[in-house]
Amino acid sequence: MKLESVKLNEFALIERFFKTSANAKLVSDTNSIALGIGDDCALFGNESLNQIAVTTDMLVEGRHFFAGANPEWLGQKALAVNLSDLAAMGASPLGFSLALALPTVDEGWLEAFSRGLHTLAHTYSCPLIGGDTTAGPLNICITAFGSIPKEQALKRSGAQVGDDIWVSGIVGDARLTLAALRHEITLPASDLSTIQSRMHQPSPRIELGVALRGIANSAIDVSDGLLGDLQHILKQSDKHAVVFLDQLPKSSTMLKQDPDMQNYFAACGGDDYELCFTAPISLSAQITRLSQTLHLPLTKIGSIGSPENKPALITLLNSDGNILGEPETAALLASFDHFA
Repeated sequence: MKLESVKLNEFALIERFFKTSANAKLVSDTNSIALGIGDDCALFGNESLNQIAVTTDMLVEGRHFFAGANPEWLGQKALAVNLSDLAAMGASPLGFSLALALPTVDEGWLEAFSRGLHTLAHTYSCPLIGGDTTAGPLNICITAFGSIPKEQALKRSGAQVGDDIWVSGIVGDARLTLAALRHEITLPASDLSTIQSRMHQPSPRIELGVALRGIANSAIDVSDGLLGDLQHILKQSDKHAVVFLDQLPKSSTMLKQDPDMQNYFAACGGDDYELCFTAPISLSAQITRLSQTLHLPLTKIGSIGSPENKPALITLLNSDGNILGEPETAALLASFDHFA
């Protein structure tokens, strides 16, 4: 009898094969490891005042970026997505390693790629400290290291009942750019030029992450879709959320699209690399001042509640304050799956 395989998404795959009880025990028995699999970064340290945050991200041609993508932009993005994870933990960058598989040794491509990579590394004082190269399909894998004062890491598991939910910047433009490049929609060239950096050259929110130490109770970077990533906070914190759909921050270019597309791309488009975080309502004014200091929009989009008698992790409210129906909610809570 042939057994049919059960399809696993990336999170179920990690949970089943790698986040095992034996591995969890090994982590707990290792005094220098403070946090293992399941957050934006792992944490380790010993008797020093700081912990080390470690994160790894892989970009694969044809999966995470188009074949023939601008190599300078690609170099920037490859590091940016890792720095975004450090930001979500409140970590200051220390350095990174690079593993690079190349189909051919193209000096022009490598010159542009390394220029983009080192430009961003210089901006955030995060030097390349090692790695590996080999022949193979184009694959970029970076491991980044950061430093956090002990007990100040921003974890996904810290959301508290009564917290406000915030998101930095704007969301949805990366997905809007992808839709235009895939010819799913037609955008004027001027509009595409305005927003395409959101997909190709995201800005890691390092300054915000560091500033949120002692303010935010939980945080995550928005890589796979805002509401999908928020669900990771809710699951690990065992909480429920109410989110006002019309409060999701959208660009003027996004607002030119029809409302359904606006909501869909902003809620679950992915590739935004903004920070979603929760914080006590009493700190709302402090967060507003932080927004002004950093010249970065910080938008309150909802609140954290108790999970009791709530069948779903998130309740979505429309502009009239009414609860969205189950089909609409399910679509907006979906997120990018690396194995879909």
